[in-house]
Amino acid sequence: MTSPADSLSVAADSAFVIDLAKPTPAALRGAVLALGNFDGVHRGHAELARETVALSERLGRRPAALTFEPHPRSLFRPDQPVFRLTPPAVKTELLAGIGLATTFILPFDRDIAAIAADDFVGDLLLGRLGATGLVCGYDFHFGKGRAGSPGTLRDLCARDGVPVIVVPPFAFAGEPVSSTLVRDALGQGDVARAADLLGRPWFVRGAVVHGEKRGRDLGYPTANMHLPRDCKLRYGIYAVRMRIDGIWHDGVASFGSRPTFDDGAPKLETFVFDFSGDLYGKQLDVAFVGWLRAEAKFDNLDALIAQMNADSAAARDILAKTPPFLP
Repeated sequence: MTSPADSLSVAADSAFVIDLAKPTPAALRGAVLALGNFDGVHRGHAELARETVALSERLGRRPAALTFEPHPRSLFRPDQPVFRLTPPAVKTELLAGIGLATTFILPFDRDIAAIAADDFVGDLLLGRLGATGLVCGYDFHFGKGRAGSPGTLRDLCARDGVPVIVVPPFAFAGEPVSSTLVRDALGQGDVARAADLLGRPWFVRGAVVHGEKRGRDLGYPTANMHLPRDCKLRYGIYAVRMRIDGIWHDGVASFGSRPTFDDGAPKLETFVFDFSGDLYGKQLDVAFVGWLRAEAKFDNLDALIAQMNADSAAARDILAKTPPFLP
């Protein structure tokens, strides 16, 4: 099984969106399922995946994940959108990287939320998907009103002889790992701590769009991306790596509103060191390696360029001390 640190480079085998109006293909039934939202696919999720793979090997079955899209909080609290660490396609890829090559995606709506806990287990997990084993975290809840707990899951599956493994909190550096902690770290700009919790650098994926071309005039042409509105990454300057045609390149990036120029909508602007080429329209990954400084407003362009030179030198220094990512 691929380690979390390697999972930036692994593509998913398959993702299957569950349609309650249609039967599940026979070839996909009978898996051992890891249950959860898996936002971020962090070290705790990797531990859950290890348990799933181990159980699937004992039973001679395929390991798979069952996750929910959109995130349930988007349904129940639409006015408080959750900062998604991994969009669906990236989440599926990362799950493949930790051993769960098949992902079942359950479209989460009010009808799904209204399913009673015993029906969720009996009709969906055991009936429709034919699960032969289940693995969940200690805090997994399901069914109407989140009435189902890991204990409920064990009791309901015991009737059919289906084993259930409940994974306790996974601690790293003395604290339980959670998606919330990762979001908090990113909100503070502490991308190094986020990487510790994830087991790999946090990265974003997006299309390169045309900008104002200011960076080119300043000697720092940038690849510009719009990140999702729910992104709560702290505005600032970061040492980064960008994956271009499968190869990771060092660089420096600014995320924020560009107070020196327009104080506009937030944008990620990445300058890739020692690279030339047309990136417009490409879907690229940017991984955040180190925090440099907060966003600032400069009185003139000379002061800005001097700071950009210093930022680039600082980013090169951080990246020189950071092992390269796998392609």
